[in-house]
Amino acid sequence: MEHDDLKSAWQSLEARMARSDAVQLALLRETRMNRARGHLRMLKLGHWLQCALGLGLIALGVACWTRNTDVPGLLAAGLALHAFGVLNILGGTLTLVLAARVDYSAPVLTIQRQLAALLRAYALNATVCGLPWWIMWLPVVVAVAGLGDVPRGAGTPGWIVWSLAISAIGLVVTWLYSLRHRRRLLRTDAGTSTSCGDGADGIRRSQRVLAEIAEFEAR
Repeated sequence: MEHDDLKSAWQSLEARMARSDAVQLALLRETRMNRARGHLRMLKLGHWLQCALGLGLIALGVACWTRNTDVPGLLAAGLALHAFGVLNILGGTLTLVLAARVDYSAPVLTIQRQLAALLRAYALNATVCGLPWWIMWLPVVVAVAGLGDVPRGAGTPGWIVWSLAISAIGLVVTWLYSLRHRRRLLRTDAGTSTSCGDGADGIRRSQRVLAEIAEFEAR
């Protein structure tokens, strides 16, 4: 009987320890998931603002090219802004959709895959809609000027040519830096990287939180 009592007590202790571990894991998961969710709030806000910017670019572009169909430079600037505004809305919407699809009640591996897809979409959006601003600020200025009375037959102002040349150099330098930075990032363990300076730190902080949960669950 003493052996049976000891065995029963040991089994009871093991059951209580298992329940305690389960409760601790559930509390840890809930706390860390709230942190991971919070890291994406600023990202979502930023991409809502990007969509609003896209609408503004479309409005400005349409207003410019519809008023200046007989002025090639203004027509081109307006159409470029119109198209760029659409791209900004598409890029912002794609990122928002992927961020909204992150299911924090799913298994950790599933959430990690969803965050990886979100990070790829963010990088694509930053490349397509972020880097071109080195050049696209010029069509904005030209389009604003095109809303007023523009003398027909006027040549291209010299400041536009010089600004375009400087902006093109800045675009190339930024692209090269971004490419080098991305290669360095691929060689770095994402779990130990604290800040990458590309605006996606919120996503990476969420990924580190998920890595902590996965490590705890594997114990």
